[in-house]
Amino acid sequence: MTLPGPLGTPSRLTAAVLAAVAVLAVALLGAGLAQTGTGELRIPAAGTTTLLRLLVLAGLAVHAGELVGHRLAGEGPRPRALSVPAALLAAAASAGLLLLLAAVSGLSLPVVYGLREGRLLLVTANAFTLAALCAASRRPALAAAPLAVAVAAEAMRAHPEAYSPAVGVGLTVVHLTGASLWFGTLLYVLRTLRLRRGGREVLVRYARMAACVYAALAVTGTVSTLRRLPLDAVLTTAYGRVLLVKLVLFGGVSLLALVARSRMVSGGDAEAPARTEVAVLAAVMVVSALLTVVPDPHWIAP
Repeated sequence: MTLPGPLGTPSRLTAAVLAAVAVLAVALLGAGLAQTGTGELRIPAAGTTTLLRLLVLAGLAVHAGELVGHRLAGEGPRPRALSVPAALLAAAASAGLLLLLAAVSGLSLPVVYGLREGRLLLVTANAFTLAALCAASRRPALAAAPLAVAVAAEAMRAHPEAYSPAVGVGLTVVHLTGASLWFGTLLYVLRTLRLRRGGREVLVRYARMAACVYAALAVTGTVSTLRRLPLDAVLTTAYGRVLLVKLVLFGGVSLLALVARSRMVSGGDAEAPARTEVAVLAAVMVVSALLTVVPDPHWIAP
């Protein structure tokens, strides 16, 4: 029996439900579990913050990936655009983070607007709203500019440190952009292949771009880790533990990408490992959202 709608079969429906439950569990409980036994102070509303950050990252990735994927798709039918709802979802999540900041801090919204994080969240929400308007216009490519502003604002929010903040912001801009393009573009390419029932040339064009993106992610991720995580804090801090999970997932998705590329070169079916790759990338995104919430371990450095 086939169900109507995008989910298709009962097994896919079951998988979608289980995936949603797993995402909610990791987002809502992950920070607390990672901090078990570390002695770190609990973060108020960590679960809600993680979930909202995940929605911001997902909205950014889907919209940015669609902009690039539209160019890679070339001639032929294209899947239904998701950029407008993705940008609006990210804008709503950014606004939700702003309201949550006010609720947790006990400050009024006008006061929160004056805080550094409050201003950056406001900029992010407005940037995604503008990106949605651009996506709905006759020139959707204009959305690249507000999306870049959103990425820069998120990078600045993530690096309030007094020591070389410009380096941290620059690394995060490249890393966040690369991660968004990897997941979002691959998702768009797979949707295109499914619609066209083939289209190896689209996957080939994506693979060329993905190689550059992968290199940028590997370099910026390594440098950022060395800057923020002392070696003796890898297992004794929530940040280190979550990062280890992310590294394991990153290793898995790297192997899947290599398998897909090998099959593509040999003329085999590269879609199957690519579909698994995008699923693992979604898991990486969940862990990345959690990583932005757990305490920065840099304070324990000598």
